[in-house]
Amino acid sequence: MQRLSRFGFAPSSSRRVTDLKDALWSGSLTFQHALSTLSADENTSGRKFASYTVFKGKAALSMHPVLPSFSKLESGGSRVSRNGSVMLTFFPAVGQRKYDYSKKQIFALSPTEVGSLISLGPAESCEFFHDPSMKSSHEGQVKKSLSVTPLGNDSGYFLNITVLNNLQKTTERLSLPITKAEFAVMRTTLSFALPHILGWDQVLTNHHPSPPAASKPRAERPHPDSEWER
Repeated sequence: MQRLSRFGFAPSSSRRVTDLKDALWSGSLTFQHALSTLSADENTSGRKFASYTVFKGKAALSMHPVLPSFSKLESGGSRVSRNGSVMLTFFPAVGQRKYDYSKKQIFALSPTEVGSLISLGPAESCEFFHDPSMKSSHEGQVKKSLSVTPLGNDSGYFLNITVLNNLQKTTERLSLPITKAEFAVMRTTLSFALPHILGWDQVLTNHHPSPPAASKPRAERPHPDSEWER
């Protein structure tokens, strides 16, 4: 495997990363290098990995889709039990073109939040608030916020993530500018991913003729927890 250190994620000389997932999440390789091994790596078991990553002076941002979960029905079919998301991963710079992935902060965008970014105007801003332990005994221990604000002159946006940990009494902040061109890639990618994280692509591509009216399963009402439990 070729040694690359353009963005500071050079593998150790004593360890060869052969598993794509390991390469992608261990921080030992660049995202681009890890993804380039997909076709040659025999240990991927057919799984595919892809992300869009933006490297800046003080931090970097990577985004990738997380597919929804399906549960089996008594009829033999399946339905979405948990919507997917688009995962944003922020990690700080520790030197010139060097980033510390062990200090990453993640933020999972719900389908509605994805829609907010897709529809964001050049002079508009938005902010999202998450509590990963909402509706549990650990509610309020960790709070996350993500803000997207315009840079001005229709030149792009400024992304900022804040993570407040009340247990450790710490506040972590990471931010970076996103150019107009970079946000155009993000917007197009988010638009493409939206039906997939809702599971609509699987419904439409695996469509079968509807059963007789007497045997149609009763339509279930969507529950608000499916939107909030991320």
